[in-house]
Amino acid sequence: MKSAFKLILNTIPRPILIRLSYVARPIIAFSLKGDKYTDPIDGKSFKSMLPYGYEKQRNNVLSPSTLSLERHRLLWLYLQEQTDFFQSEPVSDSQVSNSNRVKLRDAETNSVLKVLHFAPEQAFYKLFRKQKNLDYTTTDLFSPLADVKADICNLPFGDNQYDVILCNHVLEHIPDDTKAMQELYRVLKPGGMAILQIPQDLKRDVTFSDDTITDQKERAKIFGQYDHVRIYGRDYFDKLRRMGFTVVEEDYTNKIAPELVEKYCLAKGEIIPVCFK
Repeated sequence: MKSAFKLILNTIPRPILIRLSYVARPIIAFSLKGDKYTDPIDGKSFKSMLPYGYEKQRNNVLSPSTLSLERHRLLWLYLQEQTDFFQSEPVSDSQVSNSNRVKLRDAETNSVLKVLHFAPEQAFYKLFRKQKNLDYTTTDLFSPLADVKADICNLPFGDNQYDVILCNHVLEHIPDDTKAMQELYRVLKPGGMAILQIPQDLKRDVTFSDDTITDQKERAKIFGQYDHVRIYGRDYFDKLRRMGFTVVEEDYTNKIAPELVEKYCLAKGEIIPVCFK
């Protein structure tokens, strides 16, 4: 199965994969029903998760039902448990203080959050679209799920437009990530929150890139995926700070019971870059 998934990922274009997955997903989810692992996004349980990876395959990481990966499930849990993202009413100051939740809504204006979601994942797309408390816009150059076809380095949105920006594993694809970060900062409202997840090598102090490597197989071997242009190190967080963001390096798996980290198939020690303007 691992070799088959690797071949599919590396040969079929992502927009076509998205369309095909709508047909295959229910069948695969039914065949893997069990009780060993649980996807917290939809609550469904399985005897195993699926493997995933363009170069090095990881076992038990892809949910058969939502097609979420470790990073998606971790983000879902963070938004659900540490913010008022899913709430239709503003959280009072006392509630925020008691629960230590990030307050995203202004109780004096309205309870609707303007959300901009880059390269929207299937795990989130329909769920976020249905939420009446979100004014939800998706954007990407190629995704069939994008409302607005746009270049992240030249966004067609005004300044200070969005309460929340979700940009999950996008910046590692962008040659000029400095310009992309500047654009993300520009369109985020003052007081807004941006979650800018990227593939992490936390053992690496400095981000690595090499434009002279052009062969796709060699790029996949070195960068983990043929269309990645860098491997981010710990300096990623400081670069975001230089763009103007206040950055919280949220090690959220350390706040979750170890047995749930295993049951939800999370990546222990993954850092969520939670950025505020």
